[in-house]
Formats: sequence, structure tokens, C-alpha cells
Amino acid sequence: MKLDKIGLPLTYLTIALLGTSAVLNFFLHGQLRKYYTELNQVRLDPLGLSYYDPTPRLKDKKDTQRVVLLGDSRAHSWPAPSVEGYEFINRGIEGETSAQTNQRFSYHLENLEPDIIVIQVGVNDLKAIPLMPEHRNLIVDLYRANIQQLIEKSKDLGATVVVSTVLPVGDVPLIRRPIWSDEIGQAVYEVNGYITTLAAEQVIIFDGFSAIADDQGLMPVTYRQDELHLNQQGYVTLNEAFVEVLRTLETATPASQTTAEAPQ
Repeated sequence: MKLDKIGLPLTYLTIALLGTSAVLNFFLHGQLRKYYTELNQVRLDPLGLSYYDPTPRLKDKKDTQRVVLLGDSRAHSWPAPSVEGYEFINRGIEGETSAQTNQRFSYHLENLEPDIIVIQVGVNDLKAIPLMPEHRNLIVDLYRANIQQLIEKSKDLGATVVVSTVLPVGDVPLIRRPIWSDEIGQAVYEVNGYITTLAAEQVIIFDGFSAIADDQGLMPVTYRQDELHLNQQGYVTLNEAFVEVLRTLETATPASQTTAEAPQ
């Protein structure tokens, strides 16, 4: 029996809907598995202490300045710039909040003898705001406290501290919008304003946000891997601004080492 003119399109529509449903279910299953894997990794090792060897074999620094990149996935994915006279060691961990970075500081850094510590952390704190809007101010206050403690711990090691402003976020995909809010971007602006007040002797403020952000204060498509992470070109641009900070440190006197804005 032949399908009538209505039955045939309905059949195609049914097949298309079933196919779309299967693809969506497969995607959601993958996202759910990823979420629970990350959740259980945090439960097994809340601070990420197993991520790095606490007693690494290091080369003699000689006349080289040892720079440690510390923080979350944005620090973890930050490729070391090629700058003569500097050695770069990465101690970023994906998904970490400022509290986790603060708590593991000594375990991962005390044996590195860093000359410069670069801190890039915070977006994982702030992206929790839509899930707990009633704790919005507490989340921001805890972030501020953790940054202050990270600075003091870095100074106690005798290192110059370079605190990067929190990098911008990009456009959020549809699937993430139910757990997203414009409040995240507003909180980024707020904490970055606070970070700029921390400039002091032995503390440099690197405005990584301004090095990356477009006119709307977002991460440009050309710089982004996803809504939170930079791609290779994004890090090239970030490093261009960061190298200028290192050059400033080379020529500045200790008393003047307080702030370094990204080139506009």
C-alpha cells in the first residue's frame, strides 16, 4: 500500500525526530558522564595534590628567572612564552576555584624556588553564582580573601607576584544558559576592579582581561576555544601583553613594581 501525501512527510518527520532525539541523548549522556567524572575526581582529590610531583627535579636556575603559572584551567593551558632568561613552570589545574588553589599552594610551590608567581584564577568561583544566587556576595568575598592569601604566600617565598585580572568569558551556548547568568560577567568586572587595588611593592597587576576582551567585554570568537577557554591565537595575544610585563619588571626598581596594564 502506498503512503498518501500526508503520510510520507509524517514518516520523514518521525524519522528526523527520532534521529535528533538519539543524537541529543548521546550528547547529554556524554555531558553527564563528564560531569560525574569531574565530580568524583574532586571528591577523591579535592585539592588536586596528585596532579603534580611535589618534589620535581629542577635545573640549576643560574641567571634564569623562574616563573610559575598558578591557577585554574586558564593557567593550566597557558603556553610558556619564548623569552630568553626565563624558565616557566606550570602549576595550573583544570576546574579549580581560588580556594583549592590557595589550599594547595605550599604543596605544589614551596620546592620550586620561584622568582615570579603568576596567578590566574577566579572564573570557576564566579560561574557558581547562578546556582547559588543568595550567596553571590559571599562567593565574591571568599575570592577576595583567597587572592589576598595567595599574594601573601607568594611574597613569603620571596617571589614577585603577578596577579592577572580574571579573563573575560565568551558567548554562552544554548545548552549552558539555564545555569548561566549575566551576573557572572558583572562579578568578573567587580573582582577585577578589586584586583587592581592590590598593586603594591612586590605585587604586579597584569590586566589580562583588557588584553583579550572585545568592545563588549567578551572573549572574541577568534580568541576562544569555548565560552571559557582561550584558543592558541588567544594565548598568543595574551602572551604578547604578558611579555611586556616581564620586560617592565627587568627595568623597574622594586618600589615601582606595582602595576602593568596590557597594551591597548
